[in-house]
Amino acid sequence: MGEKTKKKGSISYAKWGYIFIAPFFLIFAVFQLIPLASTIYYSFFEYYRSGLKIIGPSFVGLKNYINFFKNRNFLKMFRNTLAISSLNLFLGFPLPILLAILLNEIRNQKYKKTMQTLVYLPHFMSWVVVAGLTFFLLSVDIGVVNKILVAAGKEKVSYLTDPRLFWWLLFGQSTWREIGWGSIVYLAAISQISQSLYEAAEMDGANKLQQILHVTIPGILPTIIVMFIMRLGTVLDVGVEQVLLMSNSFVTDVSLTFDLYAYQQGIQQGNYSLSATVSVCKGLVGMVLVLLSNRAIKKTGNEGMF
Repeated sequence: MGEKTKKKGSISYAKWGYIFIAPFFLIFAVFQLIPLASTIYYSFFEYYRSGLKIIGPSFVGLKNYINFFKNRNFLKMFRNTLAISSLNLFLGFPLPILLAILLNEIRNQKYKKTMQTLVYLPHFMSWVVVAGLTFFLLSVDIGVVNKILVAAGKEKVSYLTDPRLFWWLLFGQSTWREIGWGSIVYLAAISQISQSLYEAAEMDGANKLQQILHVTIPGILPTIIVMFIMRLGTVLDVGVEQVLLMSNSFVTDVSLTFDLYAYQQGIQQGNYSLSATVSVCKGLVGMVLVLLSNRAIKKTGNEGMF
C-alpha cells in the first residue's frame, strides 16, 4: 500500500508548522501563563514576608480581595489611576496616529528618516533618565524653565510639587517618550494603502487634507481599532517606575495608584498576596473592557480583534 495522503488541516499535515511555533508557545507559557496562574493562586492565600522569614501560603479565600476593596485609600487609588490612564488614552492615543500621518507626508526621505530616528529615541530611555531630564528642566533650584522665568522678571513656579500639575506632568513624559514608538504600527499600516487610491482622489480634485480624511484614515481604521482595544486592556496600568520617581510628599494624594500600592505592599512591606490581588483585579477589569469594546465595535459593522 502506498503512503496515505495527509489531509489538509490534520496535525501531521502541518507538523513542521507546529514545530516552528512550539518555542514561542513555550516562551509564552513560561513568562505569561505560569506567572498569571501563580498570581491568581496567591491572591487566595496569605503569603507574606516577616523579616527574613516567609509566612504561608495558607488559604484565606476572598480575604485579600475584601481587604483591598475596604482599604481607606481605595477610592483615591481608583481616582488617580483612572485620571492618569484617561489622559493617556483619550488625549495620548490619537497623537501617534497624527505623527504617523505627518511623517508619511514628508517626501524628502533623508529628512524623513532623521525625524523618525529622533522621535523613536526617547522610547529607549529609562524612566530614571526621563525623570532626571524633567528635574533638570522644571525643578525650582536648577530648572532651566525657572531660570528663564527669573531672567524674564517673573516668579519661580514649583512644577514638581504642585498636585494640580502632577497628572499632566506624567502625561507629558509618557507622550514624549512613547509617541514616536507608537507611530511605527500606523506608519506600517499607511504603507499598505494602495497608491492608486491617492491618485484617484487627486484626480477628483481632493487636496492633501481631504486625501488624509477620506483615504488614509479609513485605510488604517482597522489598525486603529485593534490598537484601541489592546490599549483598553491595560487601562488601569500606570507605570510604577514613572510614578515612583516623580512622587514626593507634596503630591501624595494624587500619586497613589494601584501599581504604586502593589509595589508598596509587595516589595516594601512583603505582603505578596495583597500585591497579587491588585494585579488580578486589574487584569479582570482589562479583560472585561476588551470584550465589551470588541463587541461594541463589531456592532458598528467594523472588524474587531476576534
